[in-house]
Amino acid sequence: MFSKACEYGIRASIFIATKSSEGVRVGIKDVAKEIDSPEPFTAKIMQILTKSGIIHSAKGVGGGFEVSNQALRSIKLIQIVDAIDGDSIYKGCGIGLKECSEVHPCPVHNQFKKIRELLLTMLTTTTLEELALGVNSGDFHLKIFSQNK
Repeated sequence: MFSKACEYGIRASIFIATKSSEGVRVGIKDVAKEIDSPEPFTAKIMQILTKSGIIHSAKGVGGGFEVSNQALRSIKLIQIVDAIDGDSIYKGCGIGLKECSEVHPCPVHNQFKKIRELLLTMLTTTTLEELALGVNSGDFHLKIFSQNK
C-alpha cells in the first residue's frame, strides 16, 4: 500500500521514537541497520523526515536523530505518510486510474473507498508515541525474528 520509502520512513520514525523515549539519539548507520534499509536510501528518507519537522537531527559529537517528547505525543502517522508519499494513498484510485470518482467509478471504487476511509482514520489517530510504547513494551516488533532461534 505504501511505497518502500514510506515503509522505511515509518519504521525509522518508530525506531527513533523508541530510542528518544529512552533519551538516546541514533545515527544513520543504526537506523539503516534496524530498519533493514541501505544506508544511502535511509539518509534520503531521513532528510525528508527532518525537513518535514517529524525528526530532529543534531550534528557533531553526541549528535544523531531524535524526536522530542512533545512531538512523540503529537506526530500522527499521516504526517509521515504525507511527507514521503503524499496523499494519493487515501485519495487516489484503487487501481491507479487518473479519472475515478463517484460519477465515473472504477471497478473497485466502492470497495476501495471503504478501505481508504479506514486507512485515513488509522493514519490520523495513531501517534508515534503509541507505536514507540508498543515496541518498547514488546507488544510490537520492527523486525521479524526466526522462530528457530
